Amino acid sequence: MPVQWTISNPHRLVIAVARDELRLEDVENYLDGVAVADALAYRKIFDTTHAKMMLSDADVMALGARIRAYLKMGRLGPLAIVAVTERAYQQARLFETLAEGNRPIRIFRELHLAREWLDGFGEAA
Repeated sequence: MPVQWTISNPHRLVIAVARDELRLEDVENYLDGVAVADALAYRKIFDTTHAKMMLSDADVMALGARIRAYLKMGRLGPLAIVAVTERAYQQARLFETLAEGNRPIRIFRELHLAREWLDGFGEAA
Protein backbone atom coordinates (compact mmCIF):
# COMPACT_ATOMS: atom_id res chain seq x y z
CA MET A 1 0.00 0.00 0.00
CA PRO A 2 1.83 3.13 -1.22
CA VAL A 3 0.02 5.53 1.15
CA GLN A 4 -0.49 4.69 4.79
CA TRP A 5 -2.20 7.12 7.07
CA THR A 6 -3.18 7.56 10.68
CA ILE A 7 -6.05 9.70 11.88
CA SER A 8 -5.96 11.08 15.40
CA ASN A 9 -9.43 12.29 16.29
CA PRO A 10 -8.39 13.70 19.69
CA HIS A 11 -5.64 15.78 18.02
CA ARG A 12 -7.61 16.43 14.82
CA LEU A 13 -4.56 15.37 12.82
CA VAL A 14 -3.96 13.12 9.79
CA ILE A 15 -0.45 11.88 9.06
CA ALA A 16 0.04 10.21 5.67
CA VAL A 17 3.27 8.62 4.48
CA ALA A 18 3.76 7.67 0.83
CA ARG A 19 6.20 4.92 -0.11
CA ASP A 20 7.27 3.22 -3.31
CA GLU A 21 5.57 4.32 -6.53
CA LEU A 22 2.89 6.92 -5.83
CA ARG A 23 0.08 6.98 -8.41
CA LEU A 24 -3.19 8.86 -8.77
CA GLU A 25 -5.32 5.98 -7.46
CA ASP A 26 -3.18 5.83 -4.30
CA VAL A 27 -3.83 9.48 -3.49
CA GLU A 28 -7.51 9.11 -4.38
CA ASN A 29 -7.80 6.12 -2.00
CA TYR A 30 -6.18 8.20 0.75
CA LEU A 31 -8.55 11.12 0.12
CA ASP A 32 -11.55 8.77 0.12
CA GLY A 33 -10.41 7.30 3.44
CA VAL A 34 -10.01 10.72 5.02
CA ALA A 35 -13.41 11.83 3.70
CA VAL A 36 -15.18 8.68 4.94
CA ALA A 37 -13.57 9.20 8.37
CA ASP A 38 -14.97 12.75 8.38
CA ALA A 39 -11.44 14.14 8.83
CA LEU A 40 -11.21 16.57 5.91
CA ALA A 41 -11.23 19.53 8.32
CA TYR A 42 -8.29 18.10 10.32
CA ARG A 43 -4.69 19.29 10.01
CA LYS A 44 -2.76 17.06 7.59
CA ILE A 45 0.80 16.07 6.79
CA PHE A 46 1.42 14.28 3.50
CA ASP A 47 5.00 12.97 3.46
CA THR A 48 6.46 11.96 0.07
CA THR A 49 10.04 11.53 1.35
CA HIS A 50 10.17 7.81 0.49
CA ALA A 51 7.95 7.85 -2.60
CA LYS A 52 8.73 7.82 -6.27
CA MET A 53 6.32 10.25 -7.87
CA MET A 54 4.46 8.55 -10.72
CA LEU A 55 1.87 11.31 -11.09
CA SER A 56 1.48 13.13 -14.39
CA ASP A 57 0.52 16.79 -14.56
CA ALA A 58 -2.97 15.62 -15.60
CA ASP A 59 -3.13 13.48 -12.45
CA VAL A 60 -2.20 16.47 -10.28
CA MET A 61 -4.85 18.53 -12.10
CA ALA A 62 -7.44 15.85 -11.32
CA LEU A 63 -6.45 15.94 -7.64
CA GLY A 64 -6.76 19.72 -7.63
CA ALA A 65 -10.28 19.42 -9.05
CA ARG A 66 -11.19 16.87 -6.39
CA ILE A 67 -9.96 19.17 -3.62
CA ARG A 68 -11.95 22.08 -5.04
CA ALA A 69 -15.04 19.83 -4.96
CA TYR A 70 -14.33 18.96 -1.29
CA LEU A 71 -14.07 22.68 -0.54
CA LYS A 72 -17.63 23.12 -1.77
CA MET A 73 -18.75 20.49 0.75
CA GLY A 74 -17.10 22.12 3.75
CA ARG A 75 -13.92 23.37 5.36
CA LEU A 76 -10.57 21.66 4.77
CA GLY A 77 -7.82 21.79 7.36
CA PRO A 78 -4.27 23.04 6.83
CA LEU A 79 -2.00 20.82 4.73
CA ALA A 80 1.76 20.42 5.03
CA ILE A 81 3.36 18.52 2.15
CA VAL A 82 6.86 17.11 2.62
CA ALA A 83 8.62 16.91 -0.75
CA VAL A 84 12.36 16.27 -0.76
CA THR A 85 12.98 15.53 -4.43
CA GLU A 86 12.75 18.22 -7.08
CA ARG A 87 10.01 16.31 -8.95
CA ALA A 88 7.92 15.90 -5.80
CA TYR A 89 8.43 19.57 -4.94
CA GLN A 90 7.35 20.75 -8.40
CA GLN A 91 4.26 18.53 -8.32
CA ALA A 92 3.41 19.78 -4.84
CA ARG A 93 3.68 23.37 -6.12
CA LEU A 94 1.35 22.54 -9.01
CA PHE A 95 -1.09 20.90 -6.59
CA GLU A 96 -0.90 23.94 -4.30
CA THR A 97 -1.87 26.19 -7.21
CA LEU A 98 -4.64 23.92 -8.51
CA ALA A 99 -6.15 23.14 -5.09
CA GLU A 100 -6.42 26.76 -4.11
CA GLY A 101 -9.03 27.47 -1.53
CA ASN A 102 -9.62 28.95 1.86
CA ARG A 103 -7.07 26.84 3.71
CA PRO A 104 -3.33 27.03 4.30
CA ILE A 105 -1.07 24.76 2.24
CA ARG A 106 2.69 24.79 2.59
CA ILE A 107 5.47 22.65 1.14
CA PHE A 108 8.50 21.61 3.15
CA ARG A 109 11.74 19.78 2.47
CA GLU A 110 11.93 18.41 6.04
CA LEU A 111 9.28 16.60 8.06
CA HIS A 112 10.07 18.25 11.38
CA LEU A 113 9.56 21.72 9.86
CA ALA A 114 6.21 20.62 8.42
CA ARG A 115 5.08 19.32 11.81
CA GLU A 116 6.25 22.48 13.55
CA TRP A 117 4.26 24.65 11.11
CA LEU A 118 1.17 22.47 11.40
CA ASP A 119 1.33 22.42 15.20
CA GLY A 120 1.09 26.22 15.07
CA PHE A 121 -2.56 25.80 14.07
CA GLY A 122 -3.39 23.84 17.22
CA GLU A 123 -5.97 21.08 17.46
CA ALA A 124 -8.86 23.45 16.77
CA ALA A 125 -7.72 23.95 13.17
